[in-house]
Formats: sequence, C-alpha cells, structure tokens
Amino acid sequence: MSARAQDPAHDLVGFSINQMTVKQLSMPDLVKGCLELGVPGVGLWREPVQQHGLHATARLVREAGLAVTSLCRGGFFTGATAAERARALDDNRAAIDEAAVLGTDTLVLVSGGLPAGSRDLPGAREQVAEALAELWPYAAQRGVRLAVEPLHPMYAADRCVVSTLAQALDLAEPFPAEWVGAVVDTYHLWWDDQIAAQIARAGAAGRIHCFQYADWITPLPAGVLTGRGQLGDGSVDFRWFRDRVRATGFAGPVEVEIFNDEMWSRDGHEMLAQTVARYREHAL
Repeated sequence: MSARAQDPAHDLVGFSINQMTVKQLSMPDLVKGCLELGVPGVGLWREPVQQHGLHATARLVREAGLAVTSLCRGGFFTGATAAERARALDDNRAAIDEAAVLGTDTLVLVSGGLPAGSRDLPGAREQVAEALAELWPYAAQRGVRLAVEPLHPMYAADRCVVSTLAQALDLAEPFPAEWVGAVVDTYHLWWDDQIAAQIARAGAAGRIHCFQYADWITPLPAGVLTGRGQLGDGSVDFRWFRDRVRATGFAGPVEVEIFNDEMWSRDGHEMLAQTVARYREHAL
C-alpha cells in the first residue's frame, strides 16, 4: 500500500502537480514529495521522462499509485515546408505512444507559431487543423485524447497560433469530442471576456480535456515564458474558474503548472509544499 493510500489527503482529491512547477526535482524526488504530501496526480513532460527513461518512469509512478493526469507536450505542427510538417507529425505520434505507456489519456498540444518568414496567421491555423485530422485516429487507437491548448496572444508569433478557447474549440469540433478537445489554463485565458461562454461551450460538448492553474503576475518578468505566478500572487480568480468549469459537469483533475525562475531557484520540496498550501488557500 502506498503512503498516499495510508494517509489520504481528502481535500487534494483531483489535485495534480505539473512537473514543470518543480522541475528542479528529479523524477524519484517528485514522486517521493507527492507521496509525502498526499498529492494524487502528476502532469509529466516528455523531456524529463526521457531523461529518467520512459518505462522506468511509467513503473515508478504506477508503483507509487500516482495518476498521470497529462503528458506535455505535443504540437508544434506549423512549418514552412512539407518536410517540416511531416517531421512534426512523426514526433507527435511518438508523443502519443509515450502517453499510452505512461498510462495517461491526455496529450497536451501547443500548436506552434508562425512558420519562418510567414505572416499568414489563418494559414498557420489551417496547418494545425490538418495535423489534428491526421493524428486523431492514431491517438484514438491508443486511448489518448488530444488537448489543444490556447496560449496567451503574446505567444502567437513564435509558439502558439491558437490564442483563445474559442479558436481551440473551432479546431477541435470537426473531430470526435472523446478524442479531440481543449485545455482550460487560467494563466492564458483569464483576460478573455468570452471565457465564461466558451467554458460552457467546451463543457457542453465534453471537450474540456485538461484544466490548469497558474497566476498572472505584473510587471511581466524579462523572461515572459517563465513569468507565471504562484497561486495567489497575481490577478486570477481561481474559484471563479473552478465554479464555471465544474458547472459544466467536468470532474477531472486540476493541474498546477507554473513556469517561474524564482521558484525553480529554490528547494523543490519546499516549492511543492508551498504549491499545495496555496491551492488549499486560493482554489478550494
């Protein structure tokens, strides 16, 4: 019996720590910290999984009794040439296979930015649609859902041409809801005045495949990519998001995924404990 089973933390049911929040922890230390604090789930990233070993990681989390709530990331579908786009599809098939080995049913997709030299934003989104059409049957055969993640518009040029939940749902809707859906991430979506209606739309269609928390802090750090805030340090009303997502009938986990240089510079176990405490304070 795992430590978590012996000492359950009932208020953490449905809570998951995304690996990037405490990326300074090795895979064994992440699992150890989760068991000590009663964290029932982890969201994993491909690079540290590969570093520890795919099958070794799968065995480690399985023996600890931890749920793998998602794998990040697939995507980066956009490319200036057919060869680039074909390589991206091959990499995404590999990511789907890795998710299946890890026992998670959700692969998070960051779509990719504008192809080199391009200003054609609609065309880039069409490349994303074409990739989803190609990949979803492969993912369905392996029991893995594709979760399109909209990122804040400041990332549209170089990282993700899908900027709103409405855009993500438009891309997902041609395909079966059980296999293609979207990510609701508070950091990326808190500003959108249409977000309540789009959460309801996503939930009614069964397309909320991943739900993530991070705070929006200002002034923005110099490294915008690593400027997400710890829960309670910024502008996001997490309970507002929680209530609207849960009202749709969504009963899946909530991942806390924070990219923050200052947090990464500190002891990982301390940051894991702080994140659990902030979740209890600001999200329950």
